[in-house]
Amino acid sequence: MRTAYGVETVRAAERELMARLPEGALMQRAAAGLAVACGQLMGRVYGTRVVLLVGSGDNGGDALYAGARLARRGAGVTAVLLAPERTHTGGLAALRAAGGTAVAASGDAEGVIRRADLVVDGIVGIGGRGGLRGDAVPLAEAVRGARATVVAVDLPSGVDADSGEVSGAAIRADLTVTFGTHKPGLLIDPAREYAGTVRLVDIGLGEVLPAPPELEALQHADVARLLPVPGAESDKYRRGVVGIAAGSARYPGAAVLAVAGALRGGAGAVRYVGPAADAVIARFPEALVSDQGPHKAGRVQAWVVGPGAGDDAGTVAEVLEAEVPVLVDADGLRLADRGAVRGRTAPTLMTPHAGEAAALLGIGRSEVEGARLSAVRELAGRYGATVLLKGSTTLIADSEGGAVRVNATGTGWLATAGSGDVLSGLSGSLLAAGLSALDAGSVGAYLHGLAGRLAAEGAPVGAQDVAEGVRRAWRDVRGG
Repeated sequence: MRTAYGVETVRAAERELMARLPEGALMQRAAAGLAVACGQLMGRVYGTRVVLLVGSGDNGGDALYAGARLARRGAGVTAVLLAPERTHTGGLAALRAAGGTAVAASGDAEGVIRRADLVVDGIVGIGGRGGLRGDAVPLAEAVRGARATVVAVDLPSGVDADSGEVSGAAIRADLTVTFGTHKPGLLIDPAREYAGTVRLVDIGLGEVLPAPPELEALQHADVARLLPVPGAESDKYRRGVVGIAAGSARYPGAAVLAVAGALRGGAGAVRYVGPAADAVIARFPEALVSDQGPHKAGRVQAWVVGPGAGDDAGTVAEVLEAEVPVLVDADGLRLADRGAVRGRTAPTLMTPHAGEAAALLGIGRSEVEGARLSAVRELAGRYGATVLLKGSTTLIADSEGGAVRVNATGTGWLATAGSGDVLSGLSGSLLAAGLSALDAGSVGAYLHGLAGRLAAEGAPVGAQDVAEGVRRAWRDVRGG
């Protein structure tokens, strides 16, 4: 499990660890890891031109000490100082002693950057808010126009470490070397896009970091442990039966795709209720179909409602009355009464994309996309439900608080009609198999994203390809 902690938690842990160590030891650990990462990224150090962008905080000190190590290995290292009078004294002395040089940002900094092979961003640390300040903006622009590889120290300057928001100019890195633990902004868009590849350097914080973290990101092993696997005595009811109330005369394909996802999600059977029964049974003869409504559909362990439902508010209301877990998606999100959702005693999983989340919150889509973490938490609290906010990084938040799950297995090729319907069916099937709403959403998003990657292999895919790819993703996770 990959975890991320907020700024105040990290700072408290650093203070506790520094109290146990000799003065400066923690910074030296960070600088050593940063220098190694830079050297490995470049392939060779001797003769390369390295530029350090140095602010007044500890990130600047990390960059200077790392620069000193690179200079001792034969790199030509120049530090660009944004605040010369407040530069880390020990780091600057170490750099100069190793043969490095320093210039003020007010000098020919842009020319120095243009000639660099590697730029190390140590402008602002994890406490930065609101984008880069005016004196740093020209440096960011110069970096963007240069041919140099860019390495960020702890996180790219200008992004918000806690929320992943980017509200102004920021550095775009090829590699971010972060220390002790991931920060939420490194895992959440839009900041994640600025971080490039993220490398975690162990500096000993694991000894003092508390639980729970702000964010969790499942890995293959975590998902493998959660996947429902039938035993020798299993039958279709023990494995779980998922009900799908979806589709309409206008959108029968949504029902077909939701059923496709459900059939690959580990449940023992799928019951379909709705006007697209003919289309469903023609594609999936193993599905159990009914036109009598959710109450008369037969036994289910979970429901999925909403994909392609049009304006069928009655079916949505009927499903929300069920005393089993319910997944609400697409049109169902618009039609669901918030009081009915909050009044449910069984788990509810809502799966909006950014536009649907914006409508539910009464804000603009851009506001959701710019502050995804706060949006998913706000929705979960308002509805008393687990909320899966779809996107390039999918977030899953529980109404009880605690760590938010983040999933980044997806690909841009998943931005295709019907892909979300497949995810709904898949996650609903996992609900029926007995997973909690948080786990069903997390595992569903993980498998769905991986299926999209495996199906695409760098080329366009359709929703049916994604559904077919789930089995391959399942085997990949289990190592089969």
